[in-house]
Amino acid sequence: MFEQVLVDVLLGFTIGLSLGLLGGGGSILTVPALVYVVGQSPQAAVTASLVIVGANSAMGAFMHRSQGTLNWKVALTFGGVGMAAAYLAAGWSKAIPSDVLMMLFAVLMLVVGLFMMLKPTPLGGDGGRGWLVTILSGAGVGVLTGFLGVGGGFLIVPALVMLVGLPMRQAVGTSLVVIAMNSLAGFLGHLDGPPIDLRVVAIFVTAGLTGAFVGARLTRFVKPEHLRKTFAAFVIGLAIFLLVDNLNKVGWI
Repeated sequence: MFEQVLVDVLLGFTIGLSLGLLGGGGSILTVPALVYVVGQSPQAAVTASLVIVGANSAMGAFMHRSQGTLNWKVALTFGGVGMAAAYLAAGWSKAIPSDVLMMLFAVLMLVVGLFMMLKPTPLGGDGGRGWLVTILSGAGVGVLTGFLGVGGGFLIVPALVMLVGLPMRQAVGTSLVVIAMNSLAGFLGHLDGPPIDLRVVAIFVTAGLTGAFVGARLTRFVKPEHLRKTFAAFVIGLAIFLLVDNLNKVGWI
């Protein structure tokens, strides 16, 4: 019992640290952790992930606000559209078998991990790419948030930099507001789904808030792009594990 609580605390802290430091990555870690370490079903893990990632992102956004690395206009536009899309897409996962849902999650992780690994880190611009691009990008991320239970930061940060044109540091802070908004909408769409384990959620959230606080502070001293390839390698490795495990469950390998 104590060992499991300790593992949950360490996982929660790592998730919060990733969100505070990189502006994303928390949801990529949360769903597999809840399924494979805690033992929850994929559907229950999706719902719990939205609570955990949303709370941690809100804390990280608060810390980045004090550092002046938030673009509120972009965050509210991108996030507002994303909330609507996340709410509408939340019911789709209920019609998908658990193994297939995890395979879809793994494929998304693999694509994003390879993208992060192979593409050079863009420098971003001044955020002047136009509101239509911001709206379309927000809608796309919102759909993924509701369907797969991902906060979307690992997609939001590249979208804000390359499509919207925000500088990297500003994209990290802005993404946390969007993640919190999307996670809230996705959670509301999952209210009629499987019940969540409040004890586990409380442990993950509490430890994650500490991690988000530490991560946001570290952005003053560590450039997030320096951690990008290491994080991408971890994401790719985890994606391969999930794919192999679930392909084996359905008898495809």
